[in-house]
Amino acid sequence: MFDVITKWCSFRAFQHQEQRLLEEREAGLEVCGDTYEVVESFYYLGDMLGAEGGAAVTSRVRSGWKKFRELAPFLTSKAPPLKMKGQVYTACVRSSMVYGCETWPTRVGHIQQMERAEMRMIRWMCGVSLADRLSSEELRRRVGVEGIGIVLRRHRLRWFGHVERKEDVNWVKRCTNVIVGGPTPVGRPRKTWQSSVSDDMRLLGVNARDATDRAKWRRAIGRKQANPEQTGQRP
Repeated sequence: MFDVITKWCSFRAFQHQEQRLLEEREAGLEVCGDTYEVVESFYYLGDMLGAEGGAAVTSRVRSGWKKFRELAPFLTSKAPPLKMKGQVYTACVRSSMVYGCETWPTRVGHIQQMERAEMRMIRWMCGVSLADRLSSEELRRRVGVEGIGIVLRRHRLRWFGHVERKEDVNWVKRCTNVIVGGPTPVGRPRKTWQSSVSDDMRLLGVNARDATDRAKWRRAIGRKQANPEQTGQRP
């Protein structure tokens, strides 16, 4: 009986929270006398920004498929080598899919969504189907590309390293420590960018202090350090 009452109270609190958010969305947000519409997602600088990051992932997957279909005569042709297809895919298709991913609070579902889209493209490039029973690792090895989840993690940690090496007074670094006030919604907290970075660092066994050393951080996140003799830069 106690469990039933607890669940009922939680459900009523959730309904009250949803009703309050709906009323705030309809009323709008007032800033300096101007009222702005409250939305769950919007376009900014050519990218879709969502309250939980899902809108951005869906928009990027759609952009990736658009670019893939533009290059389909080459990517799906049997004439070019698979390694060459993989290089073109990485430079043109994947780059459009991961645009702006440095600031995404990605959840497991978001990564799976991008991996499913990528594997469909790779199977198309290799001329195989699910009926051929080939693993994703084998197909990636044939075209010479790494998993998009690894790419997302590296881009996010690379951007985190840039931010960590900035001065404490820098407004970008200060924004990463901003705590938004207000009542906490019922249920599990939303995935944040900081929690995504913490999960990435825990997976690689690194911490924020390692980011202060640029060369060490590059090696830790799997990005090779450029050779000064080849780039023409001083060591």
